[in-house]
Amino acid sequence: MIEFLLNGQIEKLDQADPNLSILEWLRTKMRLTGTKEGCASGDCGACTVITGTPDQSGSIRYQAINSCITLLGSLHGKELITIEAFQQEPGHPVQSNMVEMHGAQCGFCTPGIVMSLAALHANRKESETSNGQILEALSGNLCRCTGYRPIIEASHQAMVEEWKPDSDHPAVGMASRLPAPELGGIHQDSFTLSSPQGARYDSPVSLEELRTLRREAPDARLVAGGTDLTLEITQQLRTLDHLISLERIPELQGCTLDGKELVIGAATTYQQFREPLCALWPAFDSMLDRLGSLQIRNRGTLGGNIANASPIGDMPPPLIALGATLVLDGPEGERRLPLETFFQGYKQTALQPGEFIRSVRVPVPEANESLYIYKVSKRLDDDISAVLGAFRLTIDKGVVRDCRLAFGGMAATPARAVQAEAALTGQPWSEETLETAIAALDSDFSPLSDVRASSGYRLQVAGNLLRRAMLASTSLPGEQLMVTDYA
Repeated sequence: MIEFLLNGQIEKLDQADPNLSILEWLRTKMRLTGTKEGCASGDCGACTVITGTPDQSGSIRYQAINSCITLLGSLHGKELITIEAFQQEPGHPVQSNMVEMHGAQCGFCTPGIVMSLAALHANRKESETSNGQILEALSGNLCRCTGYRPIIEASHQAMVEEWKPDSDHPAVGMASRLPAPELGGIHQDSFTLSSPQGARYDSPVSLEELRTLRREAPDARLVAGGTDLTLEITQQLRTLDHLISLERIPELQGCTLDGKELVIGAATTYQQFREPLCALWPAFDSMLDRLGSLQIRNRGTLGGNIANASPIGDMPPPLIALGATLVLDGPEGERRLPLETFFQGYKQTALQPGEFIRSVRVPVPEANESLYIYKVSKRLDDDISAVLGAFRLTIDKGVVRDCRLAFGGMAATPARAVQAEAALTGQPWSEETLETAIAALDSDFSPLSDVRASSGYRLQVAGNLLRRAMLASTSLPGEQLMVTDYA
């Protein structure tokens, strides 16, 4: 049985289709139709809802997520807040300011926008919220009537207003950030959700339970954030017969510093590992700003991005450039291997039957090491890479002592440019050396032409990104480089 709060009321489900998304359940089972379906792929934000998850500090973390690509089973032990929670007076400041400043036109996208901004309002730490924070919150919400100016103005005004609903308000917890008392009574045990048709969703709560399930069902699909896997259900109309959830297993969560490595649990979301990773390697910060939308980063996990084995996944190239190591686990025990050897072909990995990614070990910076990450895509926000370049350079007294250059979008897998690396290593960090390395990229890659970019464009961009790394490494402190990050 799964238990959760829906707009302040406890919900208990002992039988439901494991392939059911939160959006479909809300609209077809609960008749809560304020949450809209626009794309069913996590791109438009019309389906945005808010989840509240208790954390170790005793408070609750509110996050905007895409309900169209989040499975119902993920709600166990959480709060689910939909736009209907705000129909009771007093209304939320975001709503009143959207009305007063004409932030809604056709209205189809408005519920999702309100939910994204209400989550920002609940999480704000200061009375004044920056324009960047508002734009980040809205990056996953498309307004088809292009009404962003009044929406942003309404957002600024809403963020300086307090919201004090009475105790009977269904979303009162968002004002206090304290868990509703009902959450404390929800069981913390593992559970299995099943349908009469035989589909199954297992949610183990320990590593040993997971190993047992993998031994019994090595072909079951693993799901954590589900931001890519769920597209098989919503876009390809598949039924996934057996799903095993990873998000309630403590050993797969969080970040710890172990000697000279940052260990990131495979089920840790982008938002959860962002701060500790960027504290070591700041280059990840701007890249993570452009990885999906905030709704996607609130759900997507590091292990999922790697195990998906997409040639255009954003995290593998910089992790390969850093020499990251994977810890794999399964019925036969634990083993480690370099991330770059994990990818063995298009959508093919080194995982053995029953294995799963347990964690990723990222080296901490050494002296004179720098990391540069550049993403090129057709639009700035919420888009897939055409090319992503990641370069770890060790430059000492003007000489490239060591380097690792990794790219996404240039081959069937994320891969290193070993010929270009050889052209740089031991040579002066100069324009002449750079030209030799750029020329060597022709030997490293023969990229495909597809809807995102042609082969020739990809090769030229790859060289340009390496040139950009040189410009960044040799610019004066505070000097700005007039180079765009997108095509």
